[in-house]
Amino acid sequence: MFAWLRNKTELQKLQYKYCRMIKNAYKLALTDKKRSDQLHEKASELLSQIKKMESQSIL
Repeated sequence: MFAWLRNKTELQKLQYKYCRMIKNAYKLALTDKKRSDQLHEKASELLSQIKKMESQSIL
């Protein structure tokens, strides 16, 4: 019922931030390709961190 009140894990925070960055990069691609590419680059770095955290949690 109150799921929005519980604290999010670091992995969930990174996943949310990655999702937001990708959406913003897509929207920016329509007007400013250079900024969109920069944002996509940052998002790919976040994705590598997410994958690293997921692999550590599986082991």
